[in-house]
Amino acid sequence: MATELLERPDTAAHQDVQVLVTLTVAGQLCGIPVLAVRDILGEQTITRIPLAPPEIAGSLNLRGRIVTAIDLRRRLRLPAAEAGKARMSVVAEQGGELYALLVDQVSEVLSLDASLFERNPPTLDKIWAGFSTGIFRLDGRLLVVLDVCRLLALSTEE
Repeated sequence: MATELLERPDTAAHQDVQVLVTLTVAGQLCGIPVLAVRDILGEQTITRIPLAPPEIAGSLNLRGRIVTAIDLRRRLRLPAAEAGKARMSVVAEQGGELYALLVDQVSEVLSLDASLFERNPPTLDKIWAGFSTGIFRLDGRLLVVLDVCRLLALSTEE
């Protein structure tokens, strides 16, 4: 019986927690579900792809696999990053293909109480709302939870 009591809170905790990799894009704190993240990379050499849409930064090589790099600043219609500033990549997989989401910084993995998750507020920019599943309010900061599937749906034009 003691073993059963020890197991029950652990199971409940997994159902009531959202685990997110936190990152920053143009000063905005964002989160991506940890299960959607395949890898996190530091600055990478990116080869430009001719005639690619503007949000496609190019491609990079990850252990012999070609990865399409998507500039989240462009995808979210934000100003370009400062020239020469190192960026990081959050690698996700969709449809058997790898994609690197270029971000300004990757911070930490947070386990947040799912009851604190809120729908997008009506004041959230329409573009951001289109790529977000909701928000968390953290110590005066807004953490926008990004929807990786929507970010990678490059044929969708807002």
